Amino acid sequence: MTVDLDAVAKDRNIQYFLISFVDLFGVLRSKLVPARAIGAMQEEGAGFAGFAAWLDMSPADGDMFAVPDPESLIQLPWKPEVGWLAGDLYIDGQAIEASPRVALKAQIAKAEKQGYRLKTGVECEYFLVNAAGTGIADDRDIQSKPCYDQSALMRRYDVITAICDSMIELGWGPYQNDHEDANGQFEMNWDYDDCLKTADRHVFFKYMTKQIAENHGLRATFMPKPFSNLTGNGCHAHVSLWDSPGEQPFRGCR
Repeated sequence: MTVDLDAVAKDRNIQYFLISFVDLFGVLRSKLVPARAIGAMQEEGAGFAGFAAWLDMSPADGDMFAVPDPESLIQLPWKPEVGWLAGDLYIDGQAIEASPRVALKAQIAKAEKQGYRLKTGVECEYFLVNAAGTGIADDRDIQSKPCYDQSALMRRYDVITAICDSMIELGWGPYQNDHEDANGQFEMNWDYDDCLKTADRHVFFKYMTKQIAENHGLRATFMPKPFSNLTGNGCHAHVSLWDSPGEQPFRGCR
């Protein structure tokens, strides 16, 4: 049964929705939609000019529409009157194959035809940097091998726990947070799930981490190599194939 976003907005007191998609450079793009309009947006999608968002289009192309997936709905823990939605991109009624979410759903469909269900987990690394973005936020984080440094981790306790508490509230099942290999670098882990759900959560996690860092007067970056003298950011992906119901993993598959 399709979730009625208009009814959900009334029930959860959501006043605005962010209808979002990820461009080909990994940037999150959105429209902010008042709850009064979400019923129409659920059917028709939010309109975007594709050429203006780094998609392979020109100004001559028509508008594309991000049709929100109600199952992806996440209320912002720090601003619960706003709901975030992942959207699938369409133009002239046809799915845009270059859309990352559309591409993933196509692979999911292929796997399902072969009796497989794909589950994934991610280990996201990021740097906490100063407000100007010119260096790491903690000038005392100077160990030559800072991985798992408790003191540096606890100096950023307020930010780390704000992010982790948000994941707990959202039901993601976070289970550890650590200082990573580079000075100023951290990693957070949460439970694996179906690959589309993990992908949506990964996108939202990056946005959430950046926003919470800003709320604490800092910035967060997931850039692969923000500082030439420090280990770069990675994101380990744990991938496993399961049977169609998602109850039994295939042996030897990781």
